[in-house]
Amino acid sequence: MPPLSTRRLETWIDPELLFLGGPARAPHGFWLDAGSAAPSGWSWLGLGVPAEPDFSRIECGAPAADVGPFPGGWVGWLSYEAGAAAAGAPVARSEPSAVWLHVERFVAVDHAARALWLYAPEDELASFAAEVDGWREVGLGSPPFPLPPAGEVIARDSPERYAALIEDCRSAIRAGDAYQLCLTTRFEITASALDPVASYLHLRRAQPSHHGGFIRSGAWALASASPEQFLHLGGGTVRTHPIKGTRPRGHDAETDRAAAAELVSSEKERAENVMIVDLMRNDLQRVCVPGTVAAESLLAIESYPSVHQLVSTISGRLMPGTTIGDVVDAAFPAGSMTGAPKLSAMTILHRFERGPRGVYAGCFGWVGADGSADLAMVIRSIVFHPGGAYVGAGGGITWLSDAAAEVAEVAVKARAPLAALGAALPPGW
Repeated sequence: MPPLSTRRLETWIDPELLFLGGPARAPHGFWLDAGSAAPSGWSWLGLGVPAEPDFSRIECGAPAADVGPFPGGWVGWLSYEAGAAAAGAPVARSEPSAVWLHVERFVAVDHAARALWLYAPEDELASFAAEVDGWREVGLGSPPFPLPPAGEVIARDSPERYAALIEDCRSAIRAGDAYQLCLTTRFEITASALDPVASYLHLRRAQPSHHGGFIRSGAWALASASPEQFLHLGGGTVRTHPIKGTRPRGHDAETDRAAAAELVSSEKERAENVMIVDLMRNDLQRVCVPGTVAAESLLAIESYPSVHQLVSTISGRLMPGTTIGDVVDAAFPAGSMTGAPKLSAMTILHRFERGPRGVYAGCFGWVGADGSADLAMVIRSIVFHPGGAYVGAGGGITWLSDAAAEVAEVAVKARAPLAALGAALPPGW
């Protein structure tokens, strides 16, 4: 598509107001959100048109945006089953494997400079500026968004069943079929009165994250407070930031420091993180120049409102001619959501989990027309569909896993997304 034109708005407007006045009311709208009080980074919000892009034809290239990294292109998501099936694993039947919006009219938010930029085709820039001004006026008049009662939450697995599956995972590891398995489960909410916008506003306030987001296309919507960047592509380089290792925040400064220290010193969590680093390095070597794939950082602590996370960073220089589709084929689903070896892990988990993951454990974000991209993992998220909504949660199982601790970790991860629906964990969880 031809390059888009840009214009800076003269005054700062809270992105939430623009979202409420425009994309939140549209059948196909999005907000890729760096957080409610982000001191830096970029957010993007706007409208799109449903599309089916062929990423195998989009060669990874140097960023071409005039302002910020996203020059326009596509915003959307890929489901876990789409990647697992492409990798040769058995999958359960799931909802649409991908949702993408073609995006040419959007607002780019530079949080560090507190500046707003309009992106649109040159001959549409003036009309888009007027439209965005209308979003502001409508947003200012938007009422509060209380959460309606969500109805009953149905767990795919009881805590006892999940604990038994952990032992099944350990048996598979003892047999040599895997050395790490990311075991997940699902919490379903069947209600017709759910409000994706209200839930997202509550979620982002409770769980601000650098890779949050809201994407709606027709009857489907994703509301995410994801802390995990899956793939960043730009300037001929690919980076991934796998998360493995979680601890709940402490109740005061002393217990909070102790929780972080215990996480970073945990033999089990450190081993799990390094296993996934090795897996991701192997994935990226399929599309990178030999000798360029390396771990930029290992076992760093990132802290969020409810949890501490153990995060590593791996990067590599892409081989000439590599396409977006090549990178996705090499790395998706992310090793942090499968386990290792990847194909064996996905095959085992298909048998244990007994149902689809859907959008959860997939990825979402933007792909630029210039071949750049920024995709996050779909975790800490709510997926809305015509019959209600669901929240997925899980954790990495190794031989050293303790079943009670793993069950508690699932509860920690699911609690905030369920609360943003006005719901609570089922009894026992």
